[in-house]
Amino acid sequence: MTVIPAIEAFSNDLIEIRHDLHANPELGFEEARTAGIVASKLREYGIDEVHEGIGGTGVVGVLRGGGGGNRCIGLRADMDALPITEDSGVPYASQNEGRMHACGHDGHTTMLLGAARYLAQTRAFDGTVVFIFQPAEEGLGGARRMIAEGLFDRFPCDELYGMHNDPTAEPGFVGITPGPGMAGASFFDITIRGTGSHAAMPQQSKDPIVIGTSLVQQLQSVISRNVPPLKPVVLSVTTFNAGSAYNVVPDRATITGTIRYFHDDVIATAEARMRELCAGMAEAYGVEIDVDLRNVFDVLSNDPDLSEAYIAAAADVVGAENTSLNIEPMTGSEDFADMLKIVPGAYCRVGHAGNVPLHNPGFVLDDAILPVGASIYASVVERRLKA
Repeated sequence: MTVIPAIEAFSNDLIEIRHDLHANPELGFEEARTAGIVASKLREYGIDEVHEGIGGTGVVGVLRGGGGGNRCIGLRADMDALPITEDSGVPYASQNEGRMHACGHDGHTTMLLGAARYLAQTRAFDGTVVFIFQPAEEGLGGARRMIAEGLFDRFPCDELYGMHNDPTAEPGFVGITPGPGMAGASFFDITIRGTGSHAAMPQQSKDPIVIGTSLVQQLQSVISRNVPPLKPVVLSVTTFNAGSAYNVVPDRATITGTIRYFHDDVIATAEARMRELCAGMAEAYGVEIDVDLRNVFDVLSNDPDLSEAYIAAAADVVGAENTSLNIEPMTGSEDFADMLKIVPGAYCRVGHAGNVPLHNPGFVLDDAILPVGASIYASVVERRLKA
């Protein structure tokens, strides 16, 4: 592995930044402290322009290379934490109850800051780099809001790159899936409006719990009996809420969950069948069932040529033997997909030590990944905007 020496030299500074961000996590669109640190660091590093408040708490830095050139590369990191109570045992654990960087966004932010610091020192490229620090990636639409507020109108980019840590891969392994690499996602909320009663006289009710449990089972047939087996899709019910007392049949139940998909025709079929099932159950039981289905993430599609360019840049850092363009697509979702619909680019996964998965209260990001990620970002800039 050949981490850029200048980045390795300030790797302790990167660890200090990440530990501070980790101890003070903020949820989507609440990243005021994080954004303030990012903006302050960019100015400290000598970034030419620093813009705050884009997409709520988003920050954008603009750096011009040492030569001419009018091409522009965008690099993006996400900043938000998750509503999880941390149980990692690290000394820099979250000080904000019920909030945790359980997905490594503190690391992503730090790696991009590391790349910005190095590139500002060297400026060994021709063109412009736009550093995009995005809020609210975790299902709240941070990318879409930044785009709606003129991100790429104000800072047009020719190419765009992002990355995510991966505790399931070998440390230092970098993988990309050319084409569709991560699933699109819809979230759903189903509300069953029945009739409540005394629990001793259920015949007076239209029990939303009985109806809801049956509906949850029926929803599983949406995938198994309506979608071609060779088109991957996942439908998961993740909450079921009803009732508050032992002796009361409630009048309402709510069911929520998500659908992950890679094909537009599949999500269209799944959503149509869900609506039909709910309408049928409402008719059969004489109740009202409301369905709210909304797209939250698009399918993330990596440009094949830029995927190869990104892997070549990563190989400069981790070695070609530790890279691959043949990793399996993920059913997880990422709103970087919305940016890639506008600007061609690629998204890689970088392996690191650890055996606890993402979105787990015990997740720990390996600090050794910080100079690796920063070096990969810097390498792709110096390759693609070669001086």
